[in-house]
Amino acid sequence: MTQQAHGQTGGSSRSPEDMPTSFGFTRVDEGRKQALVDDVFHKVAERYDLMNDLMSGGFHRVWKDAMVSYLAPPKSGGRGWRLLDVAGGTGDIATRVVRRSGETVEAVVCDINESMLGVGRDRAEKAGLSDLITFSQGNAEELPYPDRSFDAYTIAFGIRNVPDIPKALGEAYRVLKRGGRFLCLEFSEVEVPLLDKAYDAFSFKAIPAIGKMVTGDGDPYQYLVESIRNFPNQERFAEMIREAGFERVGYRNYSGGIAALHTGWKL
Repeated sequence: MTQQAHGQTGGSSRSPEDMPTSFGFTRVDEGRKQALVDDVFHKVAERYDLMNDLMSGGFHRVWKDAMVSYLAPPKSGGRGWRLLDVAGGTGDIATRVVRRSGETVEAVVCDINESMLGVGRDRAEKAGLSDLITFSQGNAEELPYPDRSFDAYTIAFGIRNVPDIPKALGEAYRVLKRGGRFLCLEFSEVEVPLLDKAYDAFSFKAIPAIGKMVTGDGDPYQYLVESIRNFPNQERFAEMIREAGFERVGYRNYSGGIAALHTGWKL
């Protein structure tokens, strides 16, 4: 059963308590969201980069590079250093990290969507990185890895699609080693006057229409636009990361808050 959320247009209450039953601006029954999100990403897997280009005006590439620069993976003595990239099925972040390290570190990509993982495996093979990047299917809320397995955990434009975000953050904390780092890049709340209105207008009027024109289906893009408005703002999400046990939590805005990079340490 679904119902349209009342009183929502370009903004939202951004309450994390609503996320498990919020599919864009539509309310769904408990337990239904994951299947609906999976369907969206099955549809867009082959055009994932195009999707992010539409959502960000191409800036997602710059933001991802900035995220990897902030992570600063080791370039020497990096053997044994391991990254877990969650909801990163196409291998975009993992590839950047491995290449930034001079191909000395290892990355594991975990995604719940097999279509996205298929794209990632093909890309890694073509790039000659199959020995350094491993792809596995798994749920961010129940990661299939032992405690204290990774030196860094990254997730880019994926956590807002997880039904139970606090549970996913708890799993991130669990699988990190002491001294491990958490980095989350996500669309966020625009904090620049006038830019917020212009971004809303572009998002709601242009992105679904362009998505339909390019891919033949505008519905996935409508959901993705709405999901951004449902995601907790920068301060609230930082608080959620602290509640999961992380320390030295902070964030930096990109492009006036269109995206934000949240970081934390397991100390």
